[in-house]
Amino acid sequence: MLAVHDSFSWFVVVANGAAGAWALGAHWVPALRGRPVWLLTIVAQVAIVAQVALGVWLIAGEGIEADEFHVFYGFVMVITIGLVYSYRQQLDPWRYLLYGFGGLFLMGLGIRAMVLHA
Repeated sequence: MLAVHDSFSWFVVVANGAAGAWALGAHWVPALRGRPVWLLTIVAQVAIVAQVALGVWLIAGEGIEADEFHVFYGFVMVITIGLVYSYRQQLDPWRYLLYGFGGLFLMGLGIRAMVLHA
């Protein structure tokens, strides 16, 4: 399962980077707006939750030790999803920017977690 966790981390990083870049583009190019950008964002963010759950299972269930900052970045990613979601109404005119920069921030956190794990 550790190999799955390691491999899936690439999907998490790429999906969140793609969702963030698409949302940023959608802020300026209305043709990029619509359901597909939100579906990709949902898939990318659900992937984070699945990845963190798998990590928790590996630590708690399998007894695998992980760098404490690797774990920290995983939980910060989940908290970030909640924060971005909670601000979506307040920042409605800038929703695409919020999710764009949020997606890129999540991508960066994922990369940082991967570097600490290596």
